[in-house]
Amino acid sequence: MTSETWEKSPIIVRASSPISQTSWTGVCVVVSTWIYLYFNVICMLYEGVIQFLYNWDAAPIRSSILELTSPVLAADDTVEFGSAKYYLLCGFGGILSCGITHTAIVPLDLVKCRIQVNPEKYKGIVSGFRTTVAEEGVRALAKGWAPTAVGYSLQGLGKFGFYEMFKIFYSDMLGDELAYQWRTSLYLAASASAEFFADIMLAPMEATKVRVQTSPGAPPTLRGCAPMIYKNEGISGFYKGLPPLWMRQIPYTMMKFACFERTVELLYKYCVPKPRADCSKSEQLVVTFVAGYIAGVFCAVVSHPADTVVSKLNQDSGSTAGQIVKKLGFAGLWKGLLPRIIMIGTLTALQWFIYDSVKVVFKLPRPPPPEMPESLKLKLQAAGKL
Repeated sequence: MTSETWEKSPIIVRASSPISQTSWTGVCVVVSTWIYLYFNVICMLYEGVIQFLYNWDAAPIRSSILELTSPVLAADDTVEFGSAKYYLLCGFGGILSCGITHTAIVPLDLVKCRIQVNPEKYKGIVSGFRTTVAEEGVRALAKGWAPTAVGYSLQGLGKFGFYEMFKIFYSDMLGDELAYQWRTSLYLAASASAEFFADIMLAPMEATKVRVQTSPGAPPTLRGCAPMIYKNEGISGFYKGLPPLWMRQIPYTMMKFACFERTVELLYKYCVPKPRADCSKSEQLVVTFVAGYIAGVFCAVVSHPADTVVSKLNQDSGSTAGQIVKKLGFAGLWKGLLPRIIMIGTLTALQWFIYDSVKVVFKLPRPPPPEMPESLKLKLQAAGKL
C-alpha cells in the first residue's frame, strides 16, 4: 500500500503483519525483528565507524551506508505497513532525525550540562558560552560531538523503529474500537516501550559525552574517553547512568510522541482550513514541525530534573542518584531549564520534520489522524451518546 493510498482513504486499513494479535508471542516477534535489523546495521557500519574515528576518513562510512541501503532503494516503490522494510526505513529515519539534530546542537548542550554541574561558574547561557570560549577557545564548544552523533543515532534507530512496532502491536491487540478510544494511552505505552530499548543503546555514549564535556581531567575525544572509562570502571561505568537515563528519557519520549500525535490531530481538526488529504506534502510537513515544537516544550519541562541528575551522575562517578538529588535540592534540579526548553523545542520539531520527510522521500505509508471506526459510531448512536 503506498502513501498516496493512505492519504486518500478515510479509513485506516493495515497491511498484513507478522505480529500476533492473540498472544505475547507478538512481543517476541517485535523485539526479535528489530534486534535483528539493529545488529545488521551495526555490523555493516562498525568497520566504517572505527576507521573514521581513528583515521578521520568518511569514505568507509559512505560505503557501508550504500551497502546497507542499496537493497532497500533498489526494491519497488510499494512499502507494506508493518513490514520489515517499513521498520527498517523508519529506523533509518530515526537515525537521521536524532543523530543530525543532537549533533547540531552540541554547543548548546555543552553549556547546558555545565550550568547543571557547575552553576557557580556557569551562571547562564550567555555567561556559559563566554566562559567556555575564554578558557578553552571556540573549538571547545564542539566537545562531545562524536559520542553525541553515535549515541543519538543509535537511540533514534531504537526510538522510532520500536515505536512504530509497538504502536502497531498494541493497536492490533486492542482492536480498532479500543485503539481509537484509548489512543493516548496507546501512544504512551508504545513510546515508553520503545524508549526502554533505545536508552540501552544510548547509555554508553551518553556517559562518554557528559564525561568529555564536564570532567576537567577526562580526555576530550570519544576514542580517548571511552577506553578510559572502561579501564577505570569496567562496563558498568557506561551503564551506571542508565536508571536515571530511563527516568529522564522515558517520560520525555512518552510526552514527545503522545503530545505530538494528539497535537497533529487537533491542528488538522481546528487550525488547518482543509482536510489533510487535500494538503500538499510541504503543508503537511509544516504542521509536523509546529506540532513537534509544541511537544518539545512539554518534553523539556517533564524530563529536566532527571536530565540534571544524569549530568551530575556522569560527572561525579562516586555519587548515587539519591545523593545528587539531596545535594542539589529542588531548585538545583531546575538549573539550565531555559536553554533546555530552547534546545529541546527546536530539537523535537526538527526531529519530527526530518523523520516525516524521510517517510515522504521513501514513500512510506503515512496514516492520517485517527477517525472513529464506523462500528463505534453505530454503538454510540444506539446508546444516545453521539
